[in-house]
Amino acid sequence: MSIIKQRGPSGEAEVEGKIHELVRRDRVSLRQADGDGANAANDLGALLRRVSAQSAGEIDSLIGELQLLREKLLADGSRVERDIVEYAALGQSVIEMTKIITESMLQVKKLPPAPTLAP
Repeated sequence: MSIIKQRGPSGEAEVEGKIHELVRRDRVSLRQADGDGANAANDLGALLRRVSAQSAGEIDSLIGELQLLREKLLADGSRVERDIVEYAALGQSVIEMTKIITESMLQVKKLPPAPTLAP
């Protein structure tokens, strides 16, 4: 989750800056090469592999974080579902208790009044 929150204009700029620095560094080494086309092509291929490996690594990291978030959402969803079932059962119990109390109060009202002591 930390990488996802860090993404944004500044995170993208940082990645682009790293790629530009890598290209600049390798461009110097390519210029210093003896001019052989095969060596230049190999150097360019190596540069592309490094850049794509970094991007693939970041993508793999994001996929891992998304999988963790998915698992958390599933666990939270199950917990909320259990809580709702428990709440519904509690509500049903309250209704039944209210009926019992109401019936008991009706029975109490049917009793004759208690004798009072006269002074």
